[in-house]
Amino acid sequence: MVVATEHTTAGERATDPPPARQGTGTGIGKAPAPAARTGVRRSRTRAGVLLLVPFLALFTWVYVLPIGFALYQSLFRQERSGLGLEAPERVFAGLDNYGRVLTDDAVISGVGRVLLFGVVQVPVMLGLALLLALLLDSAVVRFAGFFKLAFFLPYAVPGVIAAILWAFLYLPSFSPLRVALDIDFLAPGTVLWSTANVVTWSWTGYNMIIIYTALQAVPRELYEAARMDGASPLRINLSIKIPLVRPAIVLTGLFSLIGSLQLFNEPSVIRTITTNVTSTYTPAMAAYQAAFGANDYHYAAAIAVLLALTTCVLSFLFFKLTERRAR
Repeated sequence: MVVATEHTTAGERATDPPPARQGTGTGIGKAPAPAARTGVRRSRTRAGVLLLVPFLALFTWVYVLPIGFALYQSLFRQERSGLGLEAPERVFAGLDNYGRVLTDDAVISGVGRVLLFGVVQVPVMLGLALLLALLLDSAVVRFAGFFKLAFFLPYAVPGVIAAILWAFLYLPSFSPLRVALDIDFLAPGTVLWSTANVVTWSWTGYNMIIIYTALQAVPRELYEAARMDGASPLRINLSIKIPLVRPAIVLTGLFSLIGSLQLFNEPSVIRTITTNVTSTYTPAMAAYQAAFGANDYHYAAAIAVLLALTTCVLSFLFFKLTERRAR
C-alpha cells in the first residue's frame, strides 16, 4: 500500500505543470522594469535624433536659410538721396515690393506663360514617358537595355547644351527642319512650344526611368493571372499596370510642375537668337533681370518668395486633385 501510494504521488507530480522559474539575478524570465523601458525609449529617441542631425543641418543650410534671407531682403528697398551720387540707403519697405510684383504686368504675363507651358507640356511629356516605359516593360521588345539607354541619354546632356543644340535647329539659316516643315520655330506664337520641345526632349527619358522602375516592382503573377482570364495586352496596361504605377506618375508630374514654374535655362538660351523672348519671359528670368540687370535685389527677392509660394500652393492642389481622382 505504501508503494502504491508513492507511485500515485509520483504520477500526479509528473502531470503537474512545472513551477515558475525563479529569478537568478540575471533578469531572464522577468519583464523589464518601467525605469528600464524608459531608458530604452530614451536611447532610441537619442539615436534617431543623432541620425537626423546631418540631414537637418544640410536642409537648414541649403533650404531654410536661403528662404529666410530672401524673406528678409524682400522687406527692404534701396533709396538714393540728392543727385544719386551718394551710396544708396536701405530702408524698410514692408510689403511694398510684393505690391509691385502683383501689379507688374511683365511678371504676371510670365506666370501665365509658364502655367500655359505646364498645362500643355507636362501631360505630353508624361504621356510619352509612360508609353516608352510600357513598351520597355512588354515582352515583345528586344534589346530593352539599348533602348533604355537611348531614351535616357538626352537627360545626360546639360539643359544649356541641349538648348544650344536645338537653337541651331531653329535658326532659319541652319535648320533642315525649317525647310522640311515650313515652320518658323522662333515666331511669337511658336517660340514657347519650341522651348517646350527642348524640355520634353531632355526630361522624357528621366521620367520614363522612374515609371519603368515602378513597373518592375509589380508582381508578374498579376499579368499571368490576367492572361489566363483572357485579358488582352491593352487591357493589362489599362487595368493593371497604369493604376499600380499611379504614385510614380504623380511624383513625376509634381517634379515637372515645379520645373515648369522655374523655367529658366532654355528660354534664356533661345533669347540669344530671337527677340521674341524677353528678359522677363518667365518669373525666374524676371527675378534674374531684377537682381543682376537692375541691381534691385530686394524686388528680386519678392519675386522669388511669391514664386515659391505659388509653387507650394499649386503642388498642394495637384496632390489633392490626384488623390481625389485616385479614390
